[in-house]
Amino acid sequence: MRTHFIETVVECAKEDDRIWLLCGDLGYSVLERFATACPDRFINVGIAEQNMASMAAGLAMTGRIVITYSIGNFGTLRCYEQIRNDICYHDANVKVIAVGGGLVYGGHGYTHHAVEDIAAMRALPNMTVIAPADPVEAQLATRWMLSHPHPCYLRLEKAGEPVLHKTPPRFEHGRVIPMCEGHDVMLVSTGSLLATALEVSEKLKSQGISAGVASSPFIKPFDNDWLKTQATKVKWIVTLEEHSPYGGLADSVASVLAAMAGARAQLVSCHVPESLLKGVSGDHAHLRERCGLSSDAVVEMVTKKIAGGL
Repeated sequence: MRTHFIETVVECAKEDDRIWLLCGDLGYSVLERFATACPDRFINVGIAEQNMASMAAGLAMTGRIVITYSIGNFGTLRCYEQIRNDICYHDANVKVIAVGGGLVYGGHGYTHHAVEDIAAMRALPNMTVIAPADPVEAQLATRWMLSHPHPCYLRLEKAGEPVLHKTPPRFEHGRVIPMCEGHDVMLVSTGSLLATALEVSEKLKSQGISAGVASSPFIKPFDNDWLKTQATKVKWIVTLEEHSPYGGLADSVASVLAAMAGARAQLVSCHVPESLLKGVSGDHAHLRERCGLSSDAVVEMVTKKIAGGL
């Protein structure tokens, strides 16, 4: 995703000289494309994320569109006060980009996990939160974000994610992207777990369970109207996210379901359990497996819920 992100940023920056990019002394082999194409609009701030957020806000106040780029937790939690007070309070046109969202940098341990970031950024005023599922969505999200004159948080993973959209889908503010319909279950994912959701759908189909799939790149705002419709069509809504159980996709879905009157689908949440955060490290695939976020683990959970009716 990060490659498609930076390629899109460079294309947009060549067309719009208001676009600036700040980084926190990382992004080597990625950000050089922007630095070469627009050297006067690239600043390596150093390992000083608080300064980076405040500088971005100041530049935005002069009419620039400013991107900050860092690893998931460093560019969000380390400088949270500056994002809150300098960027969001002033509704500044700053785009906070996180690479390594979720458990991508799992081998570095909890210090490099970004599993509370969506909850934190959702809580901020004026902030839009986006987590694309594949390189196609990353490109669409980048272009949309740069045209949106308010703060945005774009949560990327890293590189090598498969392309899941054969043709670019409609990418609209606060809307899900339907992938396939189902009559029994609707699988809603955010970020690159869309690939897992599609695998789960096929495996459930082999068991006679009709499972639809939708990608939710927007976590804030969330597509409440779409969810309300789905909640009257299927019996189960299953959320998949590489995030803690608090403040992310599952909470967005739960708040909509809780406000609905009458019969509605029940929620099953697949997420990063708090127990995983205690002294556990490993590569991305290993940590997903331990979280119960593999396709087999999700299928097992769904079929048990359906069989038990709970």
